[in-house]
Amino acid sequence: MTEPSNAPEPNPSNEPQLPTRRRSRWPVITAITAVVIAAVVVVVVAVTRGGDDDTDAKTVRIGVTDASQPYWKTYADLAKQRLNVTVKYVNFNDYSQPNPALKEKQLELNEFQHIQYLANYNTTAHDDLQPIGATAVYPLPLYSLNYTSPSAIPDGAKVAIPNDAINQARGLLVLQAAGLVTLKNGGSAFSSTADIATKKVDVVTLDASQTAGALKSGSVVAAIVNNNYATSAGLPHTAAVFQDDPASASAAPYVNIFVARAADKDNPTYLKLAELYHDPAVEQGVQESNGGTAIFRKVAPAELQSLLKTVQDQAVAAGKK
Repeated sequence: MTEPSNAPEPNPSNEPQLPTRRRSRWPVITAITAVVIAAVVVVVVAVTRGGDDDTDAKTVRIGVTDASQPYWKTYADLAKQRLNVTVKYVNFNDYSQPNPALKEKQLELNEFQHIQYLANYNTTAHDDLQPIGATAVYPLPLYSLNYTSPSAIPDGAKVAIPNDAINQARGLLVLQAAGLVTLKNGGSAFSSTADIATKKVDVVTLDASQTAGALKSGSVVAAIVNNNYATSAGLPHTAAVFQDDPASASAAPYVNIFVARAADKDNPTYLKLAELYHDPAVEQGVQESNGGTAIFRKVAPAELQSLLKTVQDQAVAAGKK
């Protein structure tokens, strides 16, 4: 396409012509300047408001102990599609790591523990992490590869339970309900092996990540195995010979939770991420990965935080400080 020429048109007559008037550039320069100023204003507004806009892209690091489970990919895809949030998982091999990592700002959230575990951590570590959403309650099973019921386990046989304070207490309560031990004063959520009053079996405490391995190796005849470790170890659901009741009122402190630092407990993005766990596609994946054992719970953050305070007060009374 030919650009228009600035040369004067030929004059067919001999009449004198006025000289061609040169257009001033000031209106053009003024217009360009106005556009530049407007663009700068837009950029400044976007920068200053971006941190408060929930639609802005964000990256949120979530600490978990089972990042390889397929439902976490479903969850991350939904987070990106619906919230414009990129979820990055940080996987931990044992329960002692995710809370300190959250405290030190290596994570924004974690999801691996129940209220009881968090209460014990906050009390002993003098921390103030807070639950912002419930996920599910899982039964705590007693597994055996050689026996089909607790009563069939021989006297004096070795039975493994987790050694962390909260899972140890819950594991002992399971063994008591199964008729394998009795605990002083009936036991509590803060019982330890020192509270065993009578026993049919020899109770061995191991890291929660090792109880399944001990069972499979034959070093123990039965073991309390947390759900995610049982899944990763490939323990068949038929090997669970006893478990507590996750639907009971007494199981409320064992609801699993999304956890944030206290300063972030009202962060709208984090609250939406906690709610996203209950999308039907995610819940279906959770059930597929856990053999349909999850009892999903939706509990308001304020209620979870109130429950946490109650359990923390019980922990202090039990001397966990």
